[in-house]
Amino acid sequence: MILLRVLAFLAGFALINFTIASAVRTFVLPRAAPDWLTRFVFRILRRAFNLVIAPIESYERRDSLLAFYAPIGLMILTPIWLTLIAIGNTGIFWALNGGAMYDAWAKSASSLLTLGYAAPTTFIESVLVFLEAATGMIMVALLIAYLPTIYSVFERREARVAAMAVRLGEPPSPITLLERSYAILHLENLHTLWTTFEEWFEDLEESHTSLSATVFFRSPNPNHSWITTAGCMLDAAALARSTLSVPADPAADLMIRAGYLALRAIAKPYGFPIPDDPQFPDTPISITREEFDAAYDKLASAQLPLKPNRDECWQDFAGWRVNYDATLLDICDMVMAPEALWSSDRSQGRWHLTPRYKTRNRLMTKEELYRERKEAELPNIK
Repeated sequence: MILLRVLAFLAGFALINFTIASAVRTFVLPRAAPDWLTRFVFRILRRAFNLVIAPIESYERRDSLLAFYAPIGLMILTPIWLTLIAIGNTGIFWALNGGAMYDAWAKSASSLLTLGYAAPTTFIESVLVFLEAATGMIMVALLIAYLPTIYSVFERREARVAAMAVRLGEPPSPITLLERSYAILHLENLHTLWTTFEEWFEDLEESHTSLSATVFFRSPNPNHSWITTAGCMLDAAALARSTLSVPADPAADLMIRAGYLALRAIAKPYGFPIPDDPQFPDTPISITREEFDAAYDKLASAQLPLKPNRDECWQDFAGWRVNYDATLLDICDMVMAPEALWSSDRSQGRWHLTPRYKTRNRLMTKEELYRERKEAELPNIK
């Protein structure tokens, strides 16, 4: 019995420390720190949401349901943490006094929720009761303090996403951005865009790694997404640097670097493979030469100034794109991003929302997705 009490005390103490560490990594630590418990909760919740949305054909309806995913995940974390702390303290109270396990649980729950109906009987118990009550209040306070912070980050991110919808179109496209920029201001506004989005990516990296749940918060408009906006801006800069016959702008280079570093930092905690130094053609990209040629022809038809050597343009574009291609597609897939050219339109298909990428009985392979997308969309951009 003594050995059993010692084990109960140690197990309870370990469970409490594990839970507090989970809350600190999720809410307090200002860096990317993957937490097993938080990931487990969000994975289980994701599976539940997948079961609910699977039979729904309407993308708008799916998106409206998925909007609850991240907020619900955050809200249920605190009750889970409090329950684990109560269980851990139950083991400690039982180890100190023995008796019925129910009495130890009642004392632990009463202390954690500051109900006060199960009073301590010894000095050590009174110390534990006060510590548990303080822990419970701190856990609740963390959530209360965390929500305004995460919504501040969300508003900052979405303000730029909504502003760019006018230039990128719906669904967003880097080709549309360059066409409209040329038609309105003859590309004179691009330098400002590159510098603005370099800062946006830097803020994105800092906020979406320390506040990881922000990654899953969906835009108010179901056709908008932070990740497809990021992909379009990176592709627009890559097209401008590789294909447009304009003076080289270092701001575009800096924005691309800031962008792919931000996406890699965001993707890393989720276990996605991050290439160290990808080089094209050793590392392939998801965009085909035919797609690039179709984009080149469309820009030419809009009378944008283009470099004459198309082969060199393709090599330069692929050399930029390879830095963020795989990471962009992985994040699009993870957050179930709405359809956008050269990003979510070619994600893996495991979580994709667009109904046409799913048959009644199975998910298409990546090769089948590419084939269908080429047949359905390439004629639209020629």
